[in-house]
Amino acid sequence: MKRTLGVCYYPEHWSEDVWTDDAARMVEAGISWVRIGEFAWSRLEPQPDVFKFDWLDRAIEVLGDAGLKVILGTPTATPPRWMLEKHPDMLAVDEEGRPRGFGSRRHYCFSHLGYRAESKRITRMFVERYGANPHVAAWQTDNEYACHDTTRSYSASATAGFQNWLAQKYQSTEALNRAWGNVFWSMEYDDFADIGLPNLTVTEPNHPHVLDFYRYSSDMVVEFNREQVEEIRKHTNAPIIHNYMGRETSFDHFKVGADLDIASWDSYPIGFLSDRLEGTPEHKLRFLRQGDPDNQAFHHDIYRAVGLAGGNPSPAGGRWWVMEQQPGPVNWAPYNPAPLPGMARLWAWEAFAHGAETVCYFRWRQAPFAQEQMHAGLLRPDSADAPAMAECKQVAAEIASLPDVGTAKADVALVFDYESAWGWEAQPQGADFDMFRLAFAAYRSCRRLGLNVDIVPPNTSDLSGYRLTLAPGIMHLSDPLRNALSNATALIGPRTDTKTEHLSIPTPMGPNLDGLDTTVVLTESLPPQASVSLENGGQFLHWREILEGNAPVKLRATDGAPAIVGDKLRYLAGWPDDATWDMILRGMCDEVGVTHHVLPDGLRIRDTETHRFVFNYAPEPLPWNGTDIAPAGVHWDAL
Repeated sequence: MKRTLGVCYYPEHWSEDVWTDDAARMVEAGISWVRIGEFAWSRLEPQPDVFKFDWLDRAIEVLGDAGLKVILGTPTATPPRWMLEKHPDMLAVDEEGRPRGFGSRRHYCFSHLGYRAESKRITRMFVERYGANPHVAAWQTDNEYACHDTTRSYSASATAGFQNWLAQKYQSTEALNRAWGNVFWSMEYDDFADIGLPNLTVTEPNHPHVLDFYRYSSDMVVEFNREQVEEIRKHTNAPIIHNYMGRETSFDHFKVGADLDIASWDSYPIGFLSDRLEGTPEHKLRFLRQGDPDNQAFHHDIYRAVGLAGGNPSPAGGRWWVMEQQPGPVNWAPYNPAPLPGMARLWAWEAFAHGAETVCYFRWRQAPFAQEQMHAGLLRPDSADAPAMAECKQVAAEIASLPDVGTAKADVALVFDYESAWGWEAQPQGADFDMFRLAFAAYRSCRRLGLNVDIVPPNTSDLSGYRLTLAPGIMHLSDPLRNALSNATALIGPRTDTKTEHLSIPTPMGPNLDGLDTTVVLTESLPPQASVSLENGGQFLHWREILEGNAPVKLRATDGAPAIVGDKLRYLAGWPDDATWDMILRGMCDEVGVTHHVLPDGLRIRDTETHRFVFNYAPEPLPWNGTDIAPAGVHWDAL
């Protein structure tokens, strides 16, 4: 697999007389790819049906003539102001019933058929004009679906679309009433047209109503993306990409990815540490300028799995990129420190070690105006090199010297399910129960033990290639996954297979897996100051379940209740703290013969087919096999 570097560029922001110099400097920096166009609609169609493509023609020619490959983004994330005159009801509506106005970006509702037609139209015009252009080597659909909480809209368009979606799904209101349990509180419906959206209710809405609305909203993202993909494929064979976000679970990325060739995501390690991850103040201070040691890797592994959904694997597994890599301070987090020197290099190499084909820095030149003017780039606003430029050049030189390697199949599989995330959002039962957080806790433990992890989707049918599978918090097991788990060495739970697809408690009560004689008969959620002590010195936080059945008990709570039961297939009846996760997984690794490590806090390893990479996220040097790895240091050895 050939690794490459890229950058995000906005020729419409700069005088045309700097384009040629910019392109030459990109090539000199070792950059191969340039993403453009995704926010340029107002400059391309300043008035309805009045088009000005000439500047984009010239920009693509300048970049291509310099030897750069262009990723052309459809501009649908930023419809121009005149679009609201044409479609005044196209704006998304928030959960409180307030329209989300013009003046930033992503100001559209996925359910609005008029805007979807406009998106298809501009995509069609783009690809008709540039589909055969030899410099346009890849396409990006829209930009960052769901960013700024925009998946779910409570508009009139969404109401009508949801009613039709329910009618197609259930066929009769009688079937819907049974599935949702609407006899409770006299919530029964006689007509699909009477069903509203699950917001602005007096108290909590019915959980399956909420879950189905989340499913519907996800399907609208899938349809919106598919409509653009279908237009693009009519005129080009170039790969099609979307750039997903970190810790974004409001739509099913696997289903969107099934229509694409390459998955990508936008990696902002320091911004995410401050803005999107739980952690103690001490943890966040320790990694203030580096980002969480496991967050980037977790998303790399998710999007490698999403890349496989497109059915176009590379030697590294699913095809995936980093479309936007943080090069310096961002502008959008509560606080925006600068990266530790070396981190822009470390983040790139960590992505490559997890199988990325390309890492694109965001952005080429820092903008001196508008909302993102405080977001650093590879160049300062005055066009002088910013600190990350030297690290970009260093990575480019290292790529040329290191042989291409592929990503090795991991020993451990972790099942991740977006629908379960929606289910536990609809019915959390505990204020801090979150699917992402639970799965991330298991993943972090694997990383602390030096394990490679493959994240797999919830319809996985074959786990035979993995020594150990983890499936925490999977609401309702698909038939393929249920069968695969019955033949796997696996740890499932808490909360796994304890609900039906409609968020009801099944009869018989779950989990219902061959080879695991146990039943969850009582559940309790725990406030932050409470815990359940275990006999091995560990503890459960957040969540605890009481089990009945004849499965052998592997671990008990100090009150005598089973904490882990089963043999080859095991059920975990609570949410372990970090040290307890480590004890549990070390023991299971020892049982199945998986080598693990005791890593210093902040040191992480990743094995490829041919090399072991070592990354130091800590602010001080850390030892590895007799060598001190410097802060932000990257070390690799041939295996």
